[in-house]
Amino acid sequence: MSLFGSIQMASNALKANDIALQVVGQNISNANTPGYIREEVILATAPTQQLGTLQLGLGVKVEAVVQKIDLFLEQRLRGAVSDMSDAETQESYYAQLEGVIGELSDTDLSTYLTDFFSSINEVLNQPESQSVRNLAVLSGQTLTEGINHMAEQVINIREDVNDQIIEMADDVNNLLLEIRELNLKIAKTEAGDISNSDAVGLRDQRLTALEDLASKLDINVREQSNGMVAVYHDGDYLVFDESVRQIDVILDSDEGLNAASLHISESDKVLDPSAGELAGLLASRDDILGGFLDTLDGFANTLAFEFNKQFSKGQGLSGFQDVTSEFGVTATDQPLNDAGLDFMPVNGSFQIMVTQKTTGQTLTHDIFVDLNGIGEDTSMDDLITMIDDIDGISASVDLSGKLTILSDSSDHEFAFADDTSGVLAALGVNTFFSGSSARDIGVNNVLVKDPALFAASSGGIGHDTDNAVALAALIDTPLESQNGASLAVLYDRMTGEVAQSSAVAQSVADGARVFEGTLRGQKLSISGVSLDEEAVRMMAYQRAYQAAARFIATLSELMDLTVSL
Repeated sequence: MSLFGSIQMASNALKANDIALQVVGQNISNANTPGYIREEVILATAPTQQLGTLQLGLGVKVEAVVQKIDLFLEQRLRGAVSDMSDAETQESYYAQLEGVIGELSDTDLSTYLTDFFSSINEVLNQPESQSVRNLAVLSGQTLTEGINHMAEQVINIREDVNDQIIEMADDVNNLLLEIRELNLKIAKTEAGDISNSDAVGLRDQRLTALEDLASKLDINVREQSNGMVAVYHDGDYLVFDESVRQIDVILDSDEGLNAASLHISESDKVLDPSAGELAGLLASRDDILGGFLDTLDGFANTLAFEFNKQFSKGQGLSGFQDVTSEFGVTATDQPLNDAGLDFMPVNGSFQIMVTQKTTGQTLTHDIFVDLNGIGEDTSMDDLITMIDDIDGISASVDLSGKLTILSDSSDHEFAFADDTSGVLAALGVNTFFSGSSARDIGVNNVLVKDPALFAASSGGIGHDTDNAVALAALIDTPLESQNGASLAVLYDRMTGEVAQSSAVAQSVADGARVFEGTLRGQKLSISGVSLDEEAVRMMAYQRAYQAAARFIATLSELMDLTVSL
């Protein structure tokens, strides 16, 4: 090897260590940069040359600059990020739901329920007082307004979740396009024999984009031989080489909400992720919030119907001159249990008590409701005929299928009693509550206008308080329609399930955070920048650079000596 060959070898050493120092500097500069993957110089022995029978080395060369990364760990980390995002989303909305319920506060439904049934007990103490009955009506309004407000708050949160699902489509589409563009740039940078190095900066950006996408929905990532990645979800590709499948939003009506679902545009397949923020949002909208709304509707429905069934059996301090049912039937010639009523009447009977005011004479008439499924079952037309046959009152039905009963003269008033069929509660006649769901439950306007109609008696108009006794005890009375559960049990069950599910969701989220943190720590130990380690490498490359420079200086002296000969 000549002096010139030695100088070339020393130059290679200078260049290699200079590049190595640049990589160390890059690592140190990005020690705190989110998503940065530590870079590493791959040094290799340069090709040899033959000098006579000798094989002499030409020093060192830089083989590549690569990222220090464990691809399998990255896939596991993306899965952990998806699980954590899902769990944290559900945890967040359970916390919001608990805040709406506000149990143990002074404005929770359990307080309103207790106050309402306590107000009925006050009617027992002062049965002749119309103002006390008015307080019971007002307590009922407070209760129903509380139920309405709770339902409205949950609906608002559910609509917010639905809006986030719609926005998720744009977020996912933007990430898919970003990954595609990075795929193209990486493939071009790493193409062929141009370089063995990784397109380090571009790969950092793609890893960040992939992790962001994994936080939205669960994905499977496979790297191709050309440096591109294919992104799959549930067996369908979203990104493959240069191809991207966009996500569309489809709106469907669901309980008054334009519920959004995300579809893969080409196949129209619905995205149904098992993890990720989208999975958490879908579960929050449909199961957590939607499920609670269904439960709250069921509670309000049971409260209204069961209370009304008992209430409609009683009489107030005064009778009716006229009454119109709240609910109408879809067909007057159909059996009442198949006529589109929100509440279902059964086979039984009820009584109508007609009183002549001047004489005080009261006549009681039985109205039989045949709904046993044998022969001709009772329809609205049949009911009108039976009521219309009673002296002193008349009955009719309007175009909306609602029943109206009128006194034939101002000297007659009527009341209802002993309804075993539930038809009065089903039609909304002589009832306390109006509506049939959490969103529309209220207090019958007839009672609001005239609290004297509060049906505390069961023995006649203003006769006793036996019906009020049954009403006051109804909160703890086992209900046959609820398999023996009382209203108090139903409410405790509703709030208890939310509290229990919230605790489970928090526990799952805590576990997901711990697992994600563990994997994140493993990644940092492999791909993260340690300033101490980089300082050691920097000193090693610095010494090598200085030695190569000293070698060149020595060769320069020898060259000068040779020239001077």
